[in-house]
Amino acid sequence: MKKIITVSIVDDEADLREHIGGYLSATGNIRCENTYASAEEALEKLPKNPPDVILMDINLGGMDGIECVRRLTALVPDAQVLMLTVFEDPEQIFRALAAGASGYLLKRLPPKKLVEAIEEVRAGGSPMSASIARKVVQSFKTTPARGDDSADLSPREHSVLDGLAAGLAYKQIADQLGVSIHTVRNYIRRIYEKLHVRTRTEAVAKFLRK
Repeated sequence: MKKIITVSIVDDEADLREHIGGYLSATGNIRCENTYASAEEALEKLPKNPPDVILMDINLGGMDGIECVRRLTALVPDAQVLMLTVFEDPEQIFRALAAGASGYLLKRLPPKKLVEAIEEVRAGGSPMSASIARKVVQSFKTTPARGDDSADLSPREHSVLDGLAAGLAYKQIADQLGVSIHTVRNYIRRIYEKLHVRTRTEAVAKFLRK
């Protein structure tokens, strides 16, 4: 039997919170624990009952969702944050990743895809809506100047980081490169050491930041 994945939603649209929460709970293997109408409410109440996954909007009226992510990752470090928003501009995407988000989804994503994304991020992936992944990869390929640390990456390490930026799981990167997951993990460990980061989102954000 699959372990139930607990989810909390932070969004200022009551109808949306109710709709998404009801749909997720009806799947059987996901349970919507709580919903919050603001970043301030989430910061106050969510750490008392931390979920496995947090769905976070950006435009919340008061404190924005990206700053909320930054603070929540310190309060509930084991929870994975998925941005669920209408914003598609690269600046917002990379701000969210740098703040600690593990994935970035658009609200027009089909409900079934949202369920898959929640399962993926819980399993260690970094899901992104297709259009978001394309923007990330495009920025990755066109950014001309990067820090000295990233200049030390080997061509294969660049390929692995490209996969991380596209939101691929370790197995997908391994299959794409024709290597084992163990080899991918070794590459990622070296990437983290060279970029002086501890997570895949920090690595992607630092490498892509202009």
